[in-house]
Amino acid sequence: QVQLVESGGGLVQPGGSLTLSCAASGNIDSINALGWYRQAPGQHRKLVATITFMGNTYYGDVDQGRFHISRDNAKNTVYLRMTSLKPEDTAVYVCNADVQEGDSLYDFWGQGTQVTVSS
Repeated sequence: QVQLVESGGGLVQPGGSLTLSCAASGNIDSINALGWYRQAPGQHRKLVATITFMGNTYYGDVDQGRFHISRDNAKNTVYLRMTSLKPEDTAVYVCNADVQEGDSLYDFWGQGTQVTVSS
């Protein structure tokens, strides 16, 4: 089992910045990658970015100049730094863990944290 707890969401003005954190616990050694997805009302969940234990990154269809993913393996924590935020970035941001247990692959999800970009 892997548990994910997000923090850092909230209300931010357009053009502002926000950093999300996701702390993982449980069977940490089984995690291949940690990442962030986002889901707006009426929309499907979409990848923002993922990062592996070794630090390899992959970004979804986002502006890589405004989104940056990083991790602290010692703290079992992944971060998402967001800058120059736009109202279109408003969504529930959800932490994801890609987990391998034996021959099986699993996705674990946090509860999500709301990010609202508005004046």
